[in-house]
Amino acid sequence: MSQEGIERVLGELREFVREREWEQFHSPENLAKSVSIEAGELLECFQWGQPKDVSGVRHELADVLTYCLLLADRLGMDPLEVVIEKLEITRAKYPVELSRGRSTKHDQP
Repeated sequence: MSQEGIERVLGELREFVREREWEQFHSPENLAKSVSIEAGELLECFQWGQPKDVSGVRHELADVLTYCLLLADRLGMDPLEVVIEKLEITRAKYPVELSRGRSTKHDQP
């Protein structure tokens, strides 16, 4: 996703929220809770195996991404920068030569 794409989506989300005067409900705490709630609903799509309804997965994924973007925006964070910054931390934590093909931490048996 490009910076331009993120800005376009954020602009549409800001307008959607502003039109409904929902800013008053979008504290960082409420948005973080909403990320978790929507992530649970996304997980529910996979509760009994692969979902038969891909559109349901798309909608729940969109809800998770929406609340993540709204939270980053509310906190004044650039979502792409946040992800890249964390990826660098994770790269250092899981060096390729110690982590390739493993799902466990390299310092665990």
